[in-house]
Amino acid sequence: MDVDKPDFAVVIPLENNGFHLVEQYRYPIGRRSWEFPSGSLPAGHTGTPVEAAAVELAEETGFTAGRLDELGYLHCANSTTGEGFHIFLATELTPGEPHREATEQDMRQQWFSRAQVEQMLLDGTITDGPTASAYLLLTLRNRVPDQPSTA
Repeated sequence: MDVDKPDFAVVIPLENNGFHLVEQYRYPIGRRSWEFPSGSLPAGHTGTPVEAAAVELAEETGFTAGRLDELGYLHCANSTTGEGFHIFLATELTPGEPHREATEQDMRQQWFSRAQVEQMLLDGTITDGPTASAYLLLTLRNRVPDQPSTA
């Protein structure tokens, strides 16, 4: 089975050596899920991946980022879909009011320390693949020589 879906953006909102995550109910898994903000531009709208990242960050958290740095591009499930996602690090955050879509009205947001996020990944609290792989990419970029520093 091959599923065609548009690429999306995953945004890692970094502040005070921790991250802002969003939680929402995910029907396919039958439970709530902590994740980095993510999504694509609304149907009928076009734009760049960085524009999609800025829109999703503001929509889901209310934050605007003074800096949005692209960390990379990955595929979600390359055995079933060509869909991929651009990963952005959002820093220099300015708070505001979220403007969530109708399907996101039950969403909530919370800041977690880096240690808490790592524990949530280890204990299975965070099971979202794009969130886990985005965090791994951020972590590796900070450890591998000759990579741009991301925080």
